[in-house]
Amino acid sequence: MPSKPVELAADCARCAGLCCVAPAFAKSSDFAIDKPAGRACPNLQDDFRCGIHDRLPERGFPGCVVFDCFGAGQHVTQDTFGGRDWRSTPGIAGAMFATLPRMRQLHELLWYLTEALALDAAARVHDKLRAALAETEQLTRGTADELAALDLDAHRRRVNPLLQRASELARAGSGPRPDHRGANLIGRKFRGRDLRGANFRGALLIGADLREADLRRADFTGADLRGADLRDADLRETLFLTASQLRSSRRE
Repeated sequence: MPSKPVELAADCARCAGLCCVAPAFAKSSDFAIDKPAGRACPNLQDDFRCGIHDRLPERGFPGCVVFDCFGAGQHVTQDTFGGRDWRSTPGIAGAMFATLPRMRQLHELLWYLTEALALDAAARVHDKLRAALAETEQLTRGTADELAALDLDAHRRRVNPLLQRASELARAGSGPRPDHRGANLIGRKFRGRDLRGANFRGALLIGADLREADLRRADFTGADLRGADLRDADLRETLFLTASQLRSSRRE
């Protein structure tokens, strides 16, 4: 029987609140408190739900709003640890918390690979993308010990060139295709600009003005869009733009 598809959207009802416990928070504009790694956020309730979920920004936790585990939380809880949780089984807490960030990286890769496979223009690399997807899915099914021993950097180095090639193929013929890969574009004024096919991979677009810009086929892999103004921007067919990136931006 084939394995069930890996879920790539967070389902907090099936998670043990791992993102509220595993990572450390530093008091900043993103988090109202300091929280060490492995300690539960004081807003986490007994049912593993956030007590201020509907008012996180107002209470000083906008960093929580833009976090996305890509479904890794419920995978770790339900599959890797068989439905157990760190409260009822304290002995697994350390392993669960250590597994979450590694699983998240794999799920994020799965999301990008799935997006790349939806690009008709990248058809010539679809076979390689499918192979990378299958390999990555298999890695997510490893035990906690296997995931701890996994060389994630090496796996990323194998997958990233495929994603970059898919992006290049999809952006070909898209107009000026400005290259802003890894650039510091904090607060930059791009209002109304033709940015079709632009490469914004890893760019810092914090507070950038992208109102009314043409962003069709622009690649936003790993771009920081916190506070970026996307009102009336043309986001049709943008590449690798995640829900968390959109949540962090200004659209109304």
